[in-house]
Amino acid sequence: MSQEIRNLEPKPLWNKFADLNAVPRPSKKEERVIEFMKNFGTNLGLETFEDEIRNVIIRKPATPGMENRKPIVLQGHLDMVHQKNNDTNFDFDTQGIDMYVDGDWVRARGTTLGADNGLGVAMIMAILESTDIKHPAIEALFTIDEETGMTGALNLKGGVLQGEILLNMDTEEDDEIDIGCAGGIDVTATRDYNEEETPEGSVGYTITVKGLQGGHSGMDIHKGLGNANKIMNRLLFDGFENFGLQIAEISGGSLRNAIPRESVAKVIIAEMYDEAFVFDMQEVIGDIKTEFKTMEPNLTIEIVKNDTVPAKVMDLGVQEGLLRAIYAAHNGVYRMSADMEDLVETSNNIARVIVKDGQISIQNLTRSSVESSKMDLANSLRSAYELFGCEVEFGGSYPGWTPNVNSEILDVLTSIYEKQNGDKPKVVACHAGLECGILGTNYPNMDMISFGPTIHGAHSPDERASIKSSQKFWKFVLEILENIPVKK
Repeated sequence: MSQEIRNLEPKPLWNKFADLNAVPRPSKKEERVIEFMKNFGTNLGLETFEDEIRNVIIRKPATPGMENRKPIVLQGHLDMVHQKNNDTNFDFDTQGIDMYVDGDWVRARGTTLGADNGLGVAMIMAILESTDIKHPAIEALFTIDEETGMTGALNLKGGVLQGEILLNMDTEEDDEIDIGCAGGIDVTATRDYNEEETPEGSVGYTITVKGLQGGHSGMDIHKGLGNANKIMNRLLFDGFENFGLQIAEISGGSLRNAIPRESVAKVIIAEMYDEAFVFDMQEVIGDIKTEFKTMEPNLTIEIVKNDTVPAKVMDLGVQEGLLRAIYAAHNGVYRMSADMEDLVETSNNIARVIVKDGQISIQNLTRSSVESSKMDLANSLRSAYELFGCEVEFGGSYPGWTPNVNSEILDVLTSIYEKQNGDKPKVVACHAGLECGILGTNYPNMDMISFGPTIHGAHSPDERASIKSSQKFWKFVLEILENIPVKK
């Protein structure tokens, strides 16, 4: 790992981030980072333990003179989204993140950086390790599997935590203070289909959509970014309608909470349509690239003729249903909030489309800050998929976080921010899944707030963290700790 990362200021933050990023920590495979964090707490001589689901809790007493302040919970999640570019040779299960400095940004070479939520975790670690930072009694809560199911937060039982105020450090714009977030639900459609022998006189093609920005399926959903699954479906639909294209395989997208950047399909057409198909596809590709030229300047769509032809293809009746269903299924913003300006209320991300060996899987993540609207969109999607014979399962549902504009800790943070920066922070609710709403179900009286340093491109290989913002974040947190309200 580059020493230049460890030399950045504030050094306690960046050194802990470097330590953390040396440990592989994919969602649902957090065994190594759990042991790392437990060893960290134990070596500091602090009370350290796991709960039943393997969240790690580390307790540190108040520093002298701060014993009369309300006890606090500092919270972040241990796992990170694993995304890499296709041309990047990297094994997330065995390798630490390869970081480098690019101007004001810290980036990773061809992969996600893990600043979401690694910088928040590193901040908490630096505070636990410090001997000169004033703070009240602290419980550090490191949750697991936030990115793919909120598993740690959902399974944290009531009574484990003793704090009265929770500071979640998982927000990605340093001028924002979050007091609310969206809930979510996974909508997964599956069905089997019959495979047919490829007709004689067919030619095979591979269609590839790549070069899209991708990004966070909540925080970036309003930007109008390209969805590789929707773009691919458009190409396949045109080829089917005009030339009888038949699908052998589709592999599009990756993680449910990442806007899909790439999709690959293997298809056939009758040899008699070969030239006309390629000509038509180039026109369609030109139209799509023109539509996305501002938001997706690096979009690439390739149609490559194969030397071999797939042995089997989808049943045409099921294929038509699939293409029409994905066309009909909503992707993107569904409804804007009527109560908070510029806040996305409800959205859907068609995250993953897999067609192979007689099986179809379409994975969606639906988000909303209004429970009824979340289920309205989920049922709309279910209807589109069931109309062509899919079984649709709802899973992983988690609640949103209702804003509390009268929060005592909100007053503390807004006052400190204005004093340090000369202007007021944006007090917002976000269209992403923060753990506060879930934790609040078992800790309804805990005063919660979320904030963090500026991180762009989360959930994509373009993820980057601002060095200047990390310095602002560090200064902000230290003064917050000194100004936690006194016990009543």
